[in-house]
Amino acid sequence: MRRRSEDILVDPPPPVAAQRLAYGAEPKQFADLRLPAGDRSWPLAIVLHGGFWKATYNLIHTGHLCLALAGAGIASWNVEYRAVGDPGGDWPGAADDVARAVEFAQELATRFPLEAERVVLVGHSAGGQLGLWAASRAGIPVVALAAVSDLRECAERGGPAGDVARFLGGMPAELPGRYAEASPLELLPLGVRQIVVHGDSGEDVDYGQSVRYAEAAGDEAELVTLAGAGHFEPIDPLAREWPQVLAAIGASLG
Repeated sequence: MRRRSEDILVDPPPPVAAQRLAYGAEPKQFADLRLPAGDRSWPLAIVLHGGFWKATYNLIHTGHLCLALAGAGIASWNVEYRAVGDPGGDWPGAADDVARAVEFAQELATRFPLEAERVVLVGHSAGGQLGLWAASRAGIPVVALAAVSDLRECAERGGPAGDVARFLGGMPAELPGRYAEASPLELLPLGVRQIVVHGDSGEDVDYGQSVRYAEAAGDEAELVTLAGAGHFEPIDPLAREWPQVLAAIGASLG
């Protein structure tokens, strides 16, 4: 029987990473570093988990993806960050954490066998929004997996009690400047290569959002459609779609 899209959330936790490092002083400002086996330097994927910007979700489920990346010769920096429910976890706290974690990756390259010039951001769902936002600041290519790329539209759909409005502190009409600085669609052009990967049967984040985003991004972005896939297949190494995701990450690393 084929795995369900959400099975990755209930899988047993992956083996712990060899290195868990703090990139800041707050309790959730840490990330797991996993290196492939072998005596050489490795490209690095900065991984941002999703979870509707809620503190009830964490980096454990993206650890499986990181293990698969190590098997493919790609190191990973699996980032935890503050979210709604944590002190300071709403906007811009979560984004500030991600920016700090991305900056810390430069220090990692001085301490571990990493190729400082071969780095890619990989963000899923809400982490995709944070990844696209961070890419525009850091000038790093990004692979956005089922990303929330239009916060304004999502807020209008979800209403004042929805996840986006809670994360940003209100609706677009109340906080237009905040939506303009947080929503990837409104930040275009980002000035970096983007590969947008999305299952066309996912219900958590509408596939049409990625279609519209890629069209608006023009030559900066490539859309990879996972036919028949749901929301979580892009981060599931056991899913049949995983080779397409891995290929997108490899292409972004050059």
